Amino acid sequence: MITELYAYLTNLPRWHIFAIFLVGYLIYYLIEVVKRPILAVSNGPFKKYLRKNIPILEMKFWPTFWCVESRAQTVFASIIRSNMMPNIDYRREVLTLKDGGEVALDWLETDCDSESPLIIILPGLTGESQAEYIKCLVMAANRTGIRTVVFNNRGLGGVELKTPRLYCASNSEDLSEVISHVKKLNPHIKIGATGISMGGLILGNYLANYGDEAKSILTAAKIISVPWDVNKGSDSIEQPYLNSMLGRHLAGSLCRTVRKYDILRNEEFDWDMDVVLQSKTIKEFDSHFTSKHFGYKDVHSYYAQATLHNKLHKIKVPLLCLSAADDPFQPLDAIPIKAAEKSSHVAILITARGGHIGFLEGWWPANKDQYMGRLFSQFFSAALFDPNNEFYRTSQLMMELNLQTSTSVPTTPISRSSSPIRKKSIPF
Repeated sequence: MITELYAYLTNLPRWHIFAIFLVGYLIYYLIEVVKRPILAVSNGPFKKYLRKNIPILEMKFWPTFWCVESRAQTVFASIIRSNMMPNIDYRREVLTLKDGGEVALDWLETDCDSESPLIIILPGLTGESQAEYIKCLVMAANRTGIRTVVFNNRGLGGVELKTPRLYCASNSEDLSEVISHVKKLNPHIKIGATGISMGGLILGNYLANYGDEAKSILTAAKIISVPWDVNKGSDSIEQPYLNSMLGRHLAGSLCRTVRKYDILRNEEFDWDMDVVLQSKTIKEFDSHFTSKHFGYKDVHSYYAQATLHNKLHKIKVPLLCLSAADDPFQPLDAIPIKAAEKSSHVAILITARGGHIGFLEGWWPANKDQYMGRLFSQFFSAALFDPNNEFYRTSQLMMELNLQTSTSVPTTPISRSSSPIRKKSIPF
């Protein structure tokens, strides 16, 4: 018998080898890859509302069968969406800020009622309104009849840099002006906001630091693939070799952005632009330029101010967050799950796979209606249209819960060394 088995294995037909591999991978995919996302949120009105009104929360996430690895999800999502989605014909508004700087606001209102709700969208690190992941969200909102406006940061989106100031993750002054401007144009319209990656940091810091203002203007907010702990995220993206390749690509994009503007070259500035342009990592760029540009002592001080994982208790606007456990820009143990479980206003949905702004699903992810877009449209359709005022009543209950628990929430920053959650407590 052993002889016969040996003879079979040594003469195994190729299609048998392929079939064994395929069956083995299918078993692995069904057991280890396909998972029901975890919803980290306190047992209160927000959780009840989400479970009742957002159907996708009850479904398993089925990552693209041949693209489950985190870096593959990140890269292929960008490539596929870029080839699948044509440029959008926005209506552009150039807004002059208080200090004379200018930003581009790109509106999409086609096929939407003039009184329909509105979502302000903040792109990532060097993203703008034609970025593939932005178009994915804009079109998802448009299909549900919701208007959108994309806030392109200073120096991006084809608008000239008029003052020697760009943007950073910890500073929400420009966003505050943009939100106030949008509200002034739409005084009786429900407004939501979404931030992706670094845009999520800017939005999250706005929600935390401009709490009363944000609560008075925004009905709901959403954050996607945010690097919750910037220090840990920076360390993660510098890990060899694939992560560091992604980081170098983004660092190159940052260098190309500042290289365009002579207004940033001046001997009176604290930075040396020639040194800045040699940056090979995001952390090097932030050390040589961003931290000095915004007056921080060093890059660690900047990252400590930009980080979001220890500010959830300050947020007073209903906030739904989407993160992947395998995001190469943010390790799982940096996602503030324990803090979300104590927060009255923050819910974090964590998928086992998805990479960074990936979340590809299906055998061939050519469908424009992808997981990230479906969650986005389901949440904002429920929150902003709110036909029975259920979301409004839920928000009132959330505020009552926040007031009851606010005296017991610590106001001191969480030490960087204290981990919000241990990996072994997550079934991924």
